[in-house]
Amino acid sequence: MIERPLRTWRTARYYVLGTPGAAVRDIWFVCHGYGQLAASFAQGLEPLASAERIIVAPEALSRFYLDALDQGGASRRVGATWMTREDREAEIGDYVGYLDAVYATVLGELPTVGARVHVLGFSQGVATVVRWLALGNARADALTLWAGGLPHDLALDDYAERFSRMTVTIVAGERDRLVGEEPLAAARARLFASGIDHELVRFAGGHRLDDAVLRQLAGAR
Repeated sequence: MIERPLRTWRTARYYVLGTPGAAVRDIWFVCHGYGQLAASFAQGLEPLASAERIIVAPEALSRFYLDALDQGGASRRVGATWMTREDREAEIGDYVGYLDAVYATVLGELPTVGARVHVLGFSQGVATVVRWLALGNARADALTLWAGGLPHDLALDDYAERFSRMTVTIVAGERDRLVGEEPLAAARARLFASGIDHELVRFAGGHRLDDAVLRQLAGAR
């Protein structure tokens, strides 16, 4: 049996909070975690949207049912994932190209240039945005890695210059059962070893966004 790759068109979706216009000075691209959908994830960042700031939330290309076949019927919950281990290189290439397209579309619709770009990845979205900013064409001024791990197969040294031009922040809840102290320390060690300066922000919570930290990040311009 011979495996043959085939590129095909498909429809993706992304959500925008706020109104793109001449007043926009701050653009946030936010990537959700495993099993989430972009619309519900973006709602957690809605307080940050303003006349000067828009929030752009792309949704991962692969959706699936979160509930078992015998649970929920027509009301079964749906989530999305950025990739799995199956055909992973192709999936990474697909989502990097997809995020580049969202980025180009959003910036192309703005009547002004020079807006500050902030990229945030949550949980599975952390590895997603790190790969995107390393392998894709997007430019970011700030990068927030929230409650997730760095991609183990990406040589950060090769992209250190690119990441060093960003303000990098790691955010982790003190009661996050999915991101404990050991993986957090390992991620920081990798960044330091590659010469990528960053700040660590902690909050008293679990595996979730935190309003106070979001406002802190939005105000740190």
